[in-house]
Amino acid sequence: MIDLIAPLLENIGLDPDWTERLAILVSIVVLLVVCFIAYLITRYLVLRVLAFYIRNNRFAWDNYFLERKVFHRMCHLLPAVLLYTFSVAFGDLQQVIHRLAAIYIAVVVVFVIDAFLKAIDDIYNSYEVARKKPIKAYLQGIKIFVIVVALIIIVAQIIDKSPILLLSGLGAMTAVVLLIFQDSILGFVAGIQLATNDMLRIGDRIEMPKHDADGTVVDISLTTVKVENFDRTITTIPTHALVKDSFRNWRSMIESGTRRIKRAVYIDVSTVQFCTGEMLQRFRRIHLLTDYIDQRLAEINAYNQEQDIDTDQPVNGRRLTNIGTFRIYIQNYLRAHPKLHPDMTQIVRQLSSTEYGLPIEIYAFAVTADWADFEGIQADIFDHILAVAPHFGLRIFQTPGGHDLRALTNSIKKEGFPK
Repeated sequence: MIDLIAPLLENIGLDPDWTERLAILVSIVVLLVVCFIAYLITRYLVLRVLAFYIRNNRFAWDNYFLERKVFHRMCHLLPAVLLYTFSVAFGDLQQVIHRLAAIYIAVVVVFVIDAFLKAIDDIYNSYEVARKKPIKAYLQGIKIFVIVVALIIIVAQIIDKSPILLLSGLGAMTAVVLLIFQDSILGFVAGIQLATNDMLRIGDRIEMPKHDADGTVVDISLTTVKVENFDRTITTIPTHALVKDSFRNWRSMIESGTRRIKRAVYIDVSTVQFCTGEMLQRFRRIHLLTDYIDQRLAEINAYNQEQDIDTDQPVNGRRLTNIGTFRIYIQNYLRAHPKLHPDMTQIVRQLSSTEYGLPIEIYAFAVTADWADFEGIQADIFDHILAVAPHFGLRIFQTPGGHDLRALTNSIKKEGFPK
């Protein structure tokens, strides 16, 4: 181009010393104008036609490339390629313009690939499988690799060395690279383990007390996992920590559509006693106990008669107790409850006595995994248990409070200390 412009300038009568300089300047201006026109044509003509076709075809996945501006960024490639191709026309400035064009192309390619990978992630997230197998961590790993390669190319252009030579010397910098990208490398490996073993998905409810996380997983990236806690705060956990440390995932409970009830009431041991005849008659009028009382009394009476046991003494032979009858009542009550799963484990058991009394533990499964509904079902069950315990002559244990102490004090003031 300079060879074409220089003779024209000489014919005008310019000083020969300025002819070559002016020819270079004019060549640069002409090429920049050509590059700018090429950008305008690509950006405002070709891209608009392409966008119209994408928005009006029957496919949905290509819209993501338009939304992420993949094609918008590709419009910068044509001017860069033109500048790189025709840099030979600048004489002594060829090497400088060649390098600048190469650096510009490398930067544009990085931005294009970044937008392309984001679009791929959006397309993948539109499918249900994305909740089970997120790929964001892998895409971020590709981005890091592309950026590293682009940086090597840019540095090679600046110092005028071959990128291959820089790569060959990268081995000596391995320790530095590993130190800089330590979290990324650990996160990438952890992400593969999490995905391969299906340990974590977006939307899972997890609990990790070490990191104060108790909520729903909203994002899984290369280096971090974001958890939206139930108080609407966000906890960020290093991805590799989920492999290194233990955490609780509630996914299987939610998928089963059930939720476990495991809670105990504490019975005052001093209220445990054998059932009297009057108590048995009263218990027999309870619909959930009628068949049990008749069956057990027949069995016990037959055993005592067969063994010729003197039943005048309560400790002789076999007898029903109010705590045992109460436990059977709760068991039958749970079996008849419409909001407990009939095909899953239901247990009413005694635990070891403690300083707080005798624990009666209820173990069952509600027919819902919804937190609010579950708490309502559980509360209704224990409301009933606490209310029905006195009908069996039992008292729920609780530590004496201020009201109890005041009542005791008033009693002592009126009647004196008990003898």
